Amino acid sequence: MNLPNKLTVLRLILVPVFFLSYCISLLGSEMTTIISAVLMFVSYAVAELTDLLDGKIARKYNLVTDLGKVMDPFADTLSHLTFFVCFMSYGIMPVWAFIIIMWREFSILFLRMLMMRAGKAMPANIWGKSKTVFYAITSILSIIYVVLAAFIARGQWNSTYETVLYVFFALAAAASLMSFITYLAAVFKSKALSGMTR
Repeated sequence: MNLPNKLTVLRLILVPVFFLSYCISLLGSEMTTIISAVLMFVSYAVAELTDLLDGKIARKYNLVTDLGKVMDPFADTLSHLTFFVCFMSYGIMPVWAFIIIMWREFSILFLRMLMMRAGKAMPANIWGKSKTVFYAITSILSIIYVVLAAFIARGQWNSTYETVLYVFFALAAAASLMSFITYLAAVFKSKALSGMTR
């Protein structure tokens, strides 16, 4: 297994670490809330760093593999959905936004499997890139909120910050939905699945 794939495996390992870090906050004490916030921040930062590095290393040194092509998007989906479940449980992500994003992610995975079976690649589009940007922004803002909330008493800043988060989660859900619709339209237009038996 090459270095980029090892980094992806590390990211997969960090996903349950992030979730367990969130669960520590459920113990309810001030100390466990602080420990939880710090561990969530660290596990998130390392996971995102591995995500950044594995792609760059794979492209720079021509280490792209069939395993990496499958494992990397799977790690992306698993990590984003885990982050968002925790943020939703924390009360800072709207349930409706999570549902839209979850449906989109599983639907895209299904489409990718169909396209791979047909020997076709999923077409890239601007909405997919926008979705990735909004996922990153909402995750970073949410982690910052969790850390601040662990160290700073509740006040007016919470309400203002939560409103900002709501807007960005709404934008992420909208970009996610539009990217799926665009992907789906491109798949039907390409007629890549027309030869599949039913």
